[in-house]
Amino acid sequence: MAGTERQISRPDGGKGATSSAQPPRKPLQVMHISKREEQERLRKEAEQARAAADAAAARAEELEQAALAAEGGKAVAPKAPSAPRAPQSPADPAAGAPFRDPDDDDLAGMTMADLLGPADSNRQSKPSNAASAAVSRSVDDFDFDEDAFLAALDANEPVGTTGEVVTGTVIGMESDGVYVDIGGKAPGFMPKNECGLGVITNLKERFPKGLEIEVLVTREQNADGMVTISCRALALRKSWDKVRELEKEGKVVQVKVTGFNRGGVTCDLEGLRGFIPRSQLQEGENHESLVGKTLGVAFLEVNPETRKLVLSEKRAATAARFSELEVGQLVEGHVAAIKPYGLFIDLGGISGLLHQSVITGGSLRSLREVFDHGDAVKALITELDPGRGRIALNTALLENQPGELLVEKDTVMAEAADRANRARNVLRQQEQSAG
Repeated sequence: MAGTERQISRPDGGKGATSSAQPPRKPLQVMHISKREEQERLRKEAEQARAAADAAAARAEELEQAALAAEGGKAVAPKAPSAPRAPQSPADPAAGAPFRDPDDDDLAGMTMADLLGPADSNRQSKPSNAASAAVSRSVDDFDFDEDAFLAALDANEPVGTTGEVVTGTVIGMESDGVYVDIGGKAPGFMPKNECGLGVITNLKERFPKGLEIEVLVTREQNADGMVTISCRALALRKSWDKVRELEKEGKVVQVKVTGFNRGGVTCDLEGLRGFIPRSQLQEGENHESLVGKTLGVAFLEVNPETRKLVLSEKRAATAARFSELEVGQLVEGHVAAIKPYGLFIDLGGISGLLHQSVITGGSLRSLREVFDHGDAVKALITELDPGRGRIALNTALLENQPGELLVEKDTVMAEAADRANRARNVLRQQEQSAG
């Protein structure tokens, strides 16, 4: 090496000697150029990746804005995508144009819908058209099945509100009650004392599994979705409805006396507990002996809210008697009471009023001038009011001439049946003129 150094330091002929003695330095320059090309290539790829990422971010922003606009029903202009960064490296000397990575082309052509999955058939394949179409769409443009929506609401609606009548199937039983499937997320529970009217000794025999029953919801569902139901409450509701209908029609019903107290007797009617006051009994003085007997009664008071059911045996007799009467009918009775305004005539269990104005067509100075207490009287029925128990009577229509009863009362009463036919014609004419 010393000889070599001396040869290099020599001023004359040293260059030729050195060239022939040492290897060329070109490999070092090639290695240096290769590293620089590698750095330039990596820089280009980094810039291209950044540009692709910026383009993808801008595209994602456009799609998010379009989705928000479609969901809110308003078109919101998407933000303008930021321009992708240009590569800072010099142009590719071989192609004469900026270098473009093949992966960049694949990302630039993809949309968010492409990344998430297959696109809708209504969406455009081009990104710009898809964005504008998504922005302009409203809620009505989306597919909406109203029937399916309502069905979903019905499926999740709570089953059984208080007072509602539902049908279910017996699915289980415990010592204190019965479980019934009424279509909710949990079965309904019917306590033993709500299983019916009266005492039920054998629940399994009365409610076998699979039995379909109708029940009334008495308490809405709890946190577990279970509701409380009752057969007894439903039976009572139906009984009250039936009793009110019977009262409205003025029916006379048969009841069995089940007990008594100081004020009257108790009875059973359609599963309801009724009460008959002593004053409304035909045998009120000895009402204890009526237990176990069947009586015909009419209604005095029917009140489901206060659970009051008051009946009357006397009114039933009146109602039965009223059913035998009609307007224009000739009836016979006796004077039971004399009042300043008229006479009360006993017609056999019921009484009618013969008002002073219709006793005679003549001038009447005193009621006793024609009829006295206990006298037999034949009169025409001119008005019936079963609801209030009123019967209006008339004897003046039986006169051939006004005031005849004052002088020929016995003749008028004896010919009352024949005179009643003419009187009925007069009543019909009066009804037609009044109508």
